[in-house]
Amino acid sequence: MKNGMRMLAVALAMSSAVALAQTPPAAPPAAPVALPPGVFAAERDIALATAGTYALDESHTAVIARVSHLGYSHSVFRFDRAKGTLTWDPAAIEKSKIEASVETASITTNVKGFAEELVGDKFLNSKAFPQATFVSTAFKPTDKMRGKVEGQFTLMGKTKPVTFDVSLVGAGKGFGGKPRIGVTAVATINPQDYGLSPFFTDPIQIVIDTEFEKN
Repeated sequence: MKNGMRMLAVALAMSSAVALAQTPPAAPPAAPVALPPGVFAAERDIALATAGTYALDESHTAVIARVSHLGYSHSVFRFDRAKGTLTWDPAAIEKSKIEASVETASITTNVKGFAEELVGDKFLNSKAFPQATFVSTAFKPTDKMRGKVEGQFTLMGKTKPVTFDVSLVGAGKGFGGKPRIGVTAVATINPQDYGLSPFFTDPIQIVIDTEFEKN
């Protein structure tokens, strides 16, 4: 019996050794992706966006409106054309300023034909009011990554105070050595404050993902 147990233990040990020998070695860690010369990835360090005047990068901007669909769901509308100027100083964020505008006729939706209706007289009336604008009145940083931007928001000829909650996405040397900063900004408006159709029954959430490049 003892000899049998010893033989079984030896067999188990040998099988474990064979299994370990057959296990392929761990792959080495992947090398970091090499970026083209003059292109720099962003970091979560706001100081990398140095002080100066920045222009909104329309090609890397999404302006989204999340609208209640009569309480059943949220419809998502996107505005594709926007412009803006940011006066920025990471050492004195509270002194920063921003002015931005969106072309209301650039709205898109996956509901066939609805975008054309939205820019018409019953909704956004884009011919009479081609732009929605935001002009900041105060930057209020809460930490190095987040803050609030207060300002005046104008839509359909009516202006009301609106506050955006802003979070840093990334900052860095950008492309060709031009510093760049990317943020996400979120605010909520009451559609009735701006004379929008009663079809919009609930507050509308505005979500902006954007990048600014130093001039």
